[in-house]
Amino acid sequence: MTGAAPPATRGGGRGRASGAASAAGTPPARANAWERGALGGIDPREIAASFGTPCYVYDLDVVAARAARLRAALPPRFDLAYAVKANPSLAVVARLASLGLGADVASAGELEAAYAAGVAAREVVATGPGKSDAFLRAAVASGVRAVTVESSGELRRLERAAESLGMRVAVLLRLRASAVAGVRPRRGEVEFGMTRRQAASAARMAVASARLDPVGVHVFHPGAVHDAATIADRARRAVEAGLDLAGRTGFQLRLVDVGGGLGIPYRDVAAPLDLDTLGALLARLDLDCRRDGRLEDVRLLLEPGRFLVGPAGAYLARVVDVVRSGPRVVATLDGGVHHLVAPALVGRRFRVRLCDADPRDGAARRTARVTFRGPLCTPLDVLAREDAFPEPRPGDVVAFLDAGAYGFTESMPWFLSHDGPAEVAASGGRAELARPRSLARELVARQRVPAW
Repeated sequence: MTGAAPPATRGGGRGRASGAASAAGTPPARANAWERGALGGIDPREIAASFGTPCYVYDLDVVAARAARLRAALPPRFDLAYAVKANPSLAVVARLASLGLGADVASAGELEAAYAAGVAAREVVATGPGKSDAFLRAAVASGVRAVTVESSGELRRLERAAESLGMRVAVLLRLRASAVAGVRPRRGEVEFGMTRRQAASAARMAVASARLDPVGVHVFHPGAVHDAATIADRARRAVEAGLDLAGRTGFQLRLVDVGGGLGIPYRDVAAPLDLDTLGALLARLDLDCRRDGRLEDVRLLLEPGRFLVGPAGAYLARVVDVVRSGPRVVATLDGGVHHLVAPALVGRRFRVRLCDADPRDGAARRTARVTFRGPLCTPLDVLAREDAFPEPRPGDVVAFLDAGAYGFTESMPWFLSHDGPAEVAASGGRAELARPRSLARELVARQRVPAW
């Protein structure tokens, strides 16, 4: 069904699927999009029939529930800015904006997405390395909450942008994680931000500028962390580093961006982040801030991305062929790592589910060792290897769970010129098209052969 327009559903709407849950109102909050064979309260096969495969499905009720749970665990001093890079789908960003979350954007495109989704400029922080002059100017012109700078050179370019617009811009100085919490980069990695010495030089430059308003620091910690104590310790160290920098360079500390890095489990055996413990540890930090007159009015900013949207998403693909290869069954799908690249890029193992609502049929199938591969001409195109899985058949729909973050936009959709996946948003037991399928023929049509 790749590339086909979504057919009319049983409910009579084109490009829309509805499940039984819609008649009963909004279903109870779920921790994950998948529950008892349904995605967002809807039969995944109905979604596949309505919108075609491959496609991404995002359960916006799960997004909202996870945001509410995180917000409830945090002290009032903490603000939340959704890391748009995790999933910039307007449906996702708009739902989070409606709940009062801000946005952490790392490009001009993400800035546009945040505004289109209804995020107020005063709730946006502009981060990310290699900011273009156009991005800096757009951020300043729109009046974002703050712009994070990675170096003195970027600070000078930000100052010129503010000067050209006759405006003053709030600045966060990004410190390297190794300079704050002793987090060493892995071999070959380049750190974000500045050393303490470089940040002090940049801070003094900002203090002396009529166009720059240094308000605090930003610390990016790599990795998806599941340990509450580690996250809380990093936040405390970021506050201490900000206080030290402000004291040495003469500005008032008002905002500390402690980054994101809240992890999620990708397999059933992994433990989730304990939000109760995290909240208790951050409450101690909040109490210490209240006791220190220099920190009493400081706001702390957390930038969750994966934590909010990862469990809310699933990637659906259809089995097009099944063959035996030695002891394994190889199921070829109509989607692969060109849409969901993490298995090939970082070796991530997603939970895999056969989308079959009839338990009698599932029980009748033999269990086999199954490899799920995609349609690409490369041995890298393997989405999963399962050692005990119901033997798939051509036409089956398969779901890869916890795929709501770093899926659609992290991948390489035009490799081998297959059509791209559609994006579907589900809420209250209903599903609607959030982003139409990108078609290879449209990419071809936009190209030109030189008339030499």
